[in-house]
Amino acid sequence: MRHLFIINPAAGKRGTTPQLEALLEKLTFPHEVVYTQQEGDARRFTQEAARSGEAVRIYACGGDGTLNEVVNGAAGLSHVAVTNVPKGTGNDFLKIFGPHYRTLFYDLEALAVGPQTPFDLIDCNGRLGIDVVCAGVDARIAADVHRYKDWRFVSGMGAYVLALLENIFFKGIARPISVHMGDIHWEDRPASLLCVCNGRHYGGGFMPVGEAMPDDGVLDMLLVRKVSLFTFLRLVGQYAKGLYKQFPELILDYHGQGVSFSAGEPITAVVDGEVMRDTAFTVRLSEKKVNFFYPAGAGYQPASAERSSRQI
Repeated sequence: MRHLFIINPAAGKRGTTPQLEALLEKLTFPHEVVYTQQEGDARRFTQEAARSGEAVRIYACGGDGTLNEVVNGAAGLSHVAVTNVPKGTGNDFLKIFGPHYRTLFYDLEALAVGPQTPFDLIDCNGRLGIDVVCAGVDARIAADVHRYKDWRFVSGMGAYVLALLENIFFKGIARPISVHMGDIHWEDRPASLLCVCNGRHYGGGFMPVGEAMPDDGVLDMLLVRKVSLFTFLRLVGQYAKGLYKQFPELILDYHGQGVSFSAGEPITAVVDGEVMRDTAFTVRLSEKKVNFFYPAGAGYQPASAERSSRQI
């Protein structure tokens, strides 16, 4: 079995790369290490490692963006398995494994021999994601965070606050959009946000669908109607806790294979933290899966899974 660690030096706080390198030096099994220098490198390294046909385990050492690149390189390949060493600041996907995911996934010896499971993937206009696709005010905030991060003297939290203020108070929450998911047909009407969940967490602290599972063949979708600023501020905390069922008059939910949405103006969508823009999107359950490995004993079942009401 080949083991390849793909390290994103730009991910996470200063000092995380030397700390990881110190752990790698102590490993008892043969392994290889490569470093990304630009966008696309992690995907390219994954594809190159897969080309020989040899069984390989690939460790995406970075955040959700690094994992997303590796997933796109490994999707549909039975001899390749991937995981995420949580070097990033967010690592939202790994939160399905519980609050101690960082400790679990930094035990590299246990991770190397852990079990693997085929996980579902989301296809968003050809880009694959393993966690969450969102479109709406939350996606616009996430996209603008990247812009503010380039400002001198602006921290990560400062960038988020600036993006939040800009989009909530100056640009407006809702935009006209047409959405088709199952028997829900939302025709060119304002809506606040749309999310499609394969995983359970995104945005650093949001868990919109607490019962979502990455291996059940179901995508969990929420459409939030147009709401006032006061209602948005009152609702967002409940939305973040996965309490959407308590607000059927404001949040429409559908659990199935996909959704399409479009608008007259370009829509910002975010796939596992990666920004896309287009006037029309088709988001569906991909026919491809990816083998994901994790430490033995680590579980990704939700605290309470109510699956009987799902539409498939």
